[in-house]
Amino acid sequence: MSESPETSPEPAGALHTESHDPAVPEKYAAFMRTGWGESRLDLPTHPVAEWAAARRARLAETFPGERLVIPAGTFKVRANDTDYRFRPDTAHTYLCGNQTSDAVLVVEDGEATLYARPRSGRETDEFFRDRQYGELWVGRRPSLEEISSALGIATRHVDQLPDALARSAKTRVLRGVDRTVDQAVAPDEGRDRELARVLSELRLVKDAWEVDELARACDVTALGFEDSVREWDRVLEHGERWIEGTFFRRARAMGNDIGYDSIVAGGPHATTLHWIDNTGPITPGELVLLDMGVEASTLYTADVTRTLPVDGRFTPLQRDLYSAVLEAQQAGIDAVRPGAKFRDPHHAAMNVLAHKLEDLGLLPCSAEEALAPDSKVYSRWTLHGTSHMLGMDVHDCAAAAPDVYPEGELAEGMVLTVEPGLYFQQDDLLVPEELRGIGIRIEDDVVVTSDGARNLSGSLPRDPDAIEEWMGALRR
Repeated sequence: MSESPETSPEPAGALHTESHDPAVPEKYAAFMRTGWGESRLDLPTHPVAEWAAARRARLAETFPGERLVIPAGTFKVRANDTDYRFRPDTAHTYLCGNQTSDAVLVVEDGEATLYARPRSGRETDEFFRDRQYGELWVGRRPSLEEISSALGIATRHVDQLPDALARSAKTRVLRGVDRTVDQAVAPDEGRDRELARVLSELRLVKDAWEVDELARACDVTALGFEDSVREWDRVLEHGERWIEGTFFRRARAMGNDIGYDSIVAGGPHATTLHWIDNTGPITPGELVLLDMGVEASTLYTADVTRTLPVDGRFTPLQRDLYSAVLEAQQAGIDAVRPGAKFRDPHHAAMNVLAHKLEDLGLLPCSAEEALAPDSKVYSRWTLHGTSHMLGMDVHDCAAAAPDVYPEGELAEGMVLTVEPGLYFQQDDLLVPEELRGIGIRIEDDVVVTSDGARNLSGSLPRDPDAIEEWMGALRR
C-alpha cells in the first residue's frame, strides 16, 4: 500500500490484510460466508442531486462529444497500515454528490455514469477480512442501487471502468487524483489542464444551495467558537490544544470535519500565519488568534478568524491595534460588490493599514509611497493577501485561469474571505518593544450580492466592545 495520494486500491479480490492478522482456515471462511440476512440502506434522495445534474450538463456543454473522467480518489496513508479518514476530491463530489472512495464519474455525450465500489459481497472474504473495504472492519458501504437512487445517477461497478475507458473516444482526465485512472488514459497535458481549469471556474459562482451550505458551516463554526470561550478555565489550564480539541468536537458533531487544520495561536504564535502545532500556552494579558472553520457534511467549509483578549478585555494598546485591523477589514468588505475587481478588497484594506502603520511611525516613507506597486514595504507587517475564494475547498477554485481569478471581477454568488491582519514579529527591531509578538487577524466569509455583500459569518462579534461582552457572557 503506497503512501502516494494518487495510489488506487488493489484489484478486486486482493484483500487488504496485515501480517499480524490471524490465519483464516477454510472452514472458518466458509462458515462466515453463510447465514446472513438481507439488508438495505434507506437513503433519501440527496438534496444536491438536482443541482449536480445541472452542473454536469454545464460541464458537458463545455466539452461536447468528449469523455470527461473525474475520480473521487482513494485512501491516503497516515502511518504504516493506518489511513486518514477518506475525503473525496472536490470536483468529483461537486458534480455528483458521491462521497464514497474509489469511485469515478464519467461524463460522455452528455450522459453521466458513476463507477463505484459497492458494499462487500457475502460470497467473498472481503466483508470480514479486508481492513479498507470490509463491512465488519470499516462499516457498510452502499450498494450500487442505493448510490444510484440517492444521487439520481446511473451507477456501475468500478470493475467495469477499464472497459469503458478502453473504448475509443476523445478523453480528458482530472489528473493527480487516482493513479489507476491516470495510467489507463494517455495524458494530454494541455487538454487535461483545461478540464481542471473549467472545473475550478464552474465553482466560482455558487448556486443558492451552495450559499445555504456555506452559511450553515459558518453557523456551526460560530458555535465552535462559543464552545471554546465557555471552556476558558480549561483553556487557561491546558493551552492551545484545548481550543483545538473543543472546536473539533463541534465540527464532528454537527459537520463532516474541520475544513483545515485549526490555527490556535496564543501570544507570539499569532505572528506565524499558519501556526497549526497548537502546543503553546494561553497566557493572561496576551491575545489569542483563532482561525477555524467547520466543514459541513456536504463538504462546504467556513473559514473564520477572531483575535480575542485572553483576559476577556483588551488593553488600550491591543484595542488600538485591533481597531485598526477591524477598520481595514470593514473597508475590504465594503469594496465587495459585483463588477469590482477581486483584488479591490485587498487594496482597500491595505490602504487603511498602510496609513495606520504610518501613524505608528513604522514606515520608512509615506503611506502613499509604501502603497506603490514598486514598494509595498508596509507588507512587512501585513504579509498576506486579504481574500481568497471559498467553497468546498478552503482555498477554492485554485486551478482557474489567472485572468478569471484572481485577476478577474467579482460576480453575484461568489463567496470569498476578507481577512486583513497585522503581525509584529518578536525579533523585529524596527517596531517598538511593546508591539513585538502581537498578531491580529479578523476574517469573515462574504457572499457577493446584487448590491454588495452579505457576511455569512457575521453572527460572531467583531467590534471590540461586543467581543468583551460576548466573552464575559459565555464565561459567566
